[in-house]
Amino acid sequence: MKEINGNMKKFMTILMSVLLVSLVLVSCGGKKEEAKVEPVATAAPAKAAAPAKAAEPVKVAEPAKVAEPVKAAEPAKSDEIVFRINNGAEPESLDPSQIQGVPEHRIFETLFEGLIASDPVTADGIPGVAESWTVSEDGTQYTFKLREAYWSDGVKITADDVVYSWLRELAPETASPYAWFPCMFLAGADEYNSGAADASAVQIRALDESTFQMDLIGPLPYVIGALGHYSFGIVPKHAIEKFGANWILPENFVGNGPYILQEWTPQSRIVAVKNDKYWDADAVKLDKVIFYPIEDTNTSYNMFLQGELDWDTSAPQDQLDSIMMREDFQVAPQLSTYYYTINNTRAPFNDANVRKALAYAVDREALVEQVTKAGQIPAWGIVPDMAGYEALQPAEGEMYDPEVAQKFLAAAGYPNGVGFPSFQLLYNTNDAHKKIAEFIQQQWKENLNINCELINEEWATYLSDRNSGNFDVARAGWVGDYQDPNTFLDMFITGAGMNGGKYSNDVYDLFINEGARMEAGEDRMGVLKTAEDTLINEDQGIIPFYYYVSQNLIDTNKWGGWTSNTMDYHPTKNIYLK
Repeated sequence: MKEINGNMKKFMTILMSVLLVSLVLVSCGGKKEEAKVEPVATAAPAKAAAPAKAAEPVKVAEPAKVAEPVKAAEPAKSDEIVFRINNGAEPESLDPSQIQGVPEHRIFETLFEGLIASDPVTADGIPGVAESWTVSEDGTQYTFKLREAYWSDGVKITADDVVYSWLRELAPETASPYAWFPCMFLAGADEYNSGAADASAVQIRALDESTFQMDLIGPLPYVIGALGHYSFGIVPKHAIEKFGANWILPENFVGNGPYILQEWTPQSRIVAVKNDKYWDADAVKLDKVIFYPIEDTNTSYNMFLQGELDWDTSAPQDQLDSIMMREDFQVAPQLSTYYYTINNTRAPFNDANVRKALAYAVDREALVEQVTKAGQIPAWGIVPDMAGYEALQPAEGEMYDPEVAQKFLAAAGYPNGVGFPSFQLLYNTNDAHKKIAEFIQQQWKENLNINCELINEEWATYLSDRNSGNFDVARAGWVGDYQDPNTFLDMFITGAGMNGGKYSNDVYDLFINEGARMEAGEDRMGVLKTAEDTLINEDQGIIPFYYYVSQNLIDTNKWGGWTSNTMDYHPTKNIYLK
């Protein structure tokens, strides 16, 4: 049988409308407007600026110390306040241009601050290094006024530092895994990152020492929230030029966040201490923050119970029934999705019928009720429900339909799984991911009569293999970088940095790029929904399984400044001992 399609009539109607709009397709591959800004005004035309120099290539630094086992949690001295976190993994790097995960994000917010920071209650974007900003009438040009702020070594932060940092992130030689993200915002960024133009093509500029300006590819209503992301981080040019790749080592480190790096012992801990040069140092109440890279959730939970951790960012699956009864277990809806990415270029997964068979063969209700068990919501689409946008539903029947799954598998030439090759399912080391993979492995065996081998890798290796497409099927999860559907959709355009499954559809790319140039409203949401329908119901480029809930262990009767929110953002700057 032919591949089963969705509602093509509606799809083509919207497609023809969008095709009439001229646009420039963005090929580079990888939060909402906030109060406390100056009244919106038309920005003055930009002064002519000298072309910015391309950034120097980034070399990845490794700490000089030999890896050690995780140290016993450090007891706090009587006169200092220490906050201890299980971060769940060893970070890939501390250089903002070389990171891409949630564990790295927590460290970034501790050691650095961009133009925009995160509100600890709402997770919306709020003033950071930028104390205010104005917006042009068409919403495509932002002018930021920088506050008087200093690096941890006392050097003043200027608008030139912002220009340097963003160009360094985008420079092709930097090879940043998240360079695709600024490309989805900044005019000229794609051209520079792809090598089609030099750094002067990027429409960012320092108007003076304390004024920074950027031009966007469109009115992008979510841009302020997105600027808190580490790909828009600000890094110390003077330290990088002096120490090269070793600038992130403790003895050389210079940052601009609420804390500075004191110790980095690989696979053991990262220690940060209060930064007295931080512009808002009086608001920082912790003396020291320690990050432990503990992957085993039972180990970290036991440390939490013994008082050796103050915040555990995960919980062991096999103890959830009892943990959910605890007052210090914080569970809340999260703007994030658990899904499997499929290598769309590798046979037999290059056939959409195969991908759809895998999707319809998994009982998501049973998965969240019997395995994850913390209130997760079954998902068919990648975008969770949010204001003005309803979660996508299947085009064909229910989310779980073994008969439909078998029809798709037969259409691909594998009736009842006959002749289907054994394949590998990759996930990063974690007991929860292992249990989920085992459940899905069994579902595919029972409902499709196909076999897969489970492969687990430590965090950095897993990210490398997934990003490079070195897998058949791989576990993935996405936490929104800002509160808009686009944060879940733009990473699947052709060539995007996070698009490890190599999904590619020119029509999908067109919808995403058109949505980036539309003003906020129902029409824009309709274009994004049609894009998602193309990705999931037409092509099944990925397989979403559920929308996350955040699971944290922290005693909020003891610690203040920590509030559950949909982004699961909890800046250490705001945490204090009650």
